[in-house]
Amino acid sequence: MSAELTSVEICAGAGGQALGLEVAGFGHEALVEIEQSACETLRLNRPSWNVVEQDLLNWSGKPYAGVELLAGGVPCPPFSKAGKQLGADDERNLFPKAIELVDEVRPKAVMLENVRGLLDAVFDTYRDDVETQLTKLGYKPGWRLLNASDFGVSQLRPRVIFVGIRKDLADEFEWPIPNNSMPPTVGELLKDLMAARGWEGADDWAARANSIAPTLVGGSRKHGGPDLGPTRARAAWAALGVEGRTIADDAPEPDLEGMPRLTVRMAARIQGFPDTWTIHGRKTAAYRQIGNAFPPPVAAAVGRQIHKAITRRRLHAIAS
Repeated sequence: MSAELTSVEICAGAGGQALGLEVAGFGHEALVEIEQSACETLRLNRPSWNVVEQDLLNWSGKPYAGVELLAGGVPCPPFSKAGKQLGADDERNLFPKAIELVDEVRPKAVMLENVRGLLDAVFDTYRDDVETQLTKLGYKPGWRLLNASDFGVSQLRPRVIFVGIRKDLADEFEWPIPNNSMPPTVGELLKDLMAARGWEGADDWAARANSIAPTLVGGSRKHGGPDLGPTRARAAWAALGVEGRTIADDAPEPDLEGMPRLTVRMAARIQGFPDTWTIHGRKTAAYRQIGNAFPPPVAAAVGRQIHKAITRRRLHAIAS
């Protein structure tokens, strides 16, 4: 698909959403990210991208007024069930800044990603307020819970996607339809990486790891390290034959006994990143980027629908 439409992305992270939107036909005018390691990841993989290493609260979108899409994955801790769900009272709540940027940029569409907890009843008023503000700015807003596994990703990973379409284009937008086929199991997906150093137990392990993965957890700058999450998450990984207390530096050795650990590359593949996508930084920083990423295949699925909505209207105008 031709990259004929432009976008600006906030809280870009390791580039999961940016990569998916690139596949969907969007060219990135700017990607704003505060984490140095994530910025280096973006630069390593796409030297031509304009990566802005800056605190979003101090950044203005005015120079990018008129791009077709404003996208981003605003921080999830304010709405995560793993936290205190402080919502608007959390200092990491960047929805107000995102709305401010929409007002500055006035894109044709807005796409924001967050955790499932944002749809909890406790945030009904919060979501209504976001919708009201976007409606006043001329957009038709909507929320949808999408499961990554419905779009080919070997992971549960339910995520809330907010899409606001400019009112004159809103009738052209349709949410993506889930795939009918099941994604590969963890064993099918990672067997070659687990066997990369000749681990003799790779075949047996792959047969045991016969379902998709639980949701990867990356943690925040203040909390979380290179592990697969709290006790419940680690138990789910153990059921797949994976040791979740730490992340490995490399694939299992030939004579490993017991459960193997995931590497950063394995986690990236589970998230839907191509193996060619380089993750910058030491293990903790690299895994945190991956664990917090928006799976590229899901971003691509939503991005294609936004792209269609915008270009269909163009075609209608030409035809008339």
